[in-house]
Amino acid sequence: MSFASYSYQIQSHKVRQEFVRLFPISLFVVAFGAAFGLAATQKGLLPLEALLMSTAVFAGASQFAATDMWGSEVSVLPLIAVVFAINSRHLLMGASLYPMLKDVSPGKRYGLLLLLTDANWAVSAQDYQNGNRNLEVILGGGLVLWLAWLVGTWLGVYFGGLLQNPKSLGLDMVLGCFLLAMALGGKKSPRVLVAWAVAALASLAAWKWLPPNTHVVVGALAGGVIGYFWLDKKPVVASDDGETA
Repeated sequence: MSFASYSYQIQSHKVRQEFVRLFPISLFVVAFGAAFGLAATQKGLLPLEALLMSTAVFAGASQFAATDMWGSEVSVLPLIAVVFAINSRHLLMGASLYPMLKDVSPGKRYGLLLLLTDANWAVSAQDYQNGNRNLEVILGGGLVLWLAWLVGTWLGVYFGGLLQNPKSLGLDMVLGCFLLAMALGGKKSPRVLVAWAVAALASLAAWKWLPPNTHVVVGALAGGVIGYFWLDKKPVVASDDGETA
């Protein structure tokens, strides 16, 4: 009987570093967690139910969508369809990390993906583009963001009146600006810029003419197709210290 060999080893000191690295962005996650906690209680969820949802689901946009559809009678199939549409981007995010994920055991692989968010995925993807294999940011960054979401939800269900409209403070733009900064970092070839442009145009077209939330998937698929068939493919080789060349 042969056993698979997995070359990527999670380093605990790097997990702690990435926890601290994403701590600043987690402060804004607290604010939106508070907004969700308030919205959940206003829709009739008990504090414990809202906290359990944030603990188990950990998906802000889909949790807000679920509370919008909440009531004395919940239509399960439409709720599942909406949540799947919003979170379907995780299929593409996870696929983009496969070159690194295939080098860890299945148990660790799927454990890491439970903590995958837009923010720690963006950091990991940028680091990989710059030649560094960094799954520790998925674990360390995901933990700090998850804890921030729980703290925010707790504040929202018990002290929600203190922050009823985070958009009025411009907090809804923070994560978008963070992701844009991650996208602009590193070296960019003209072909990458073309892929971005195609993805943006496809996403705008889907936002205007297709059902809600499908623009995320359409834009990602359009850019991915350009990247797969047109961009130069350079193999990434890991060195002994975990870096890539």
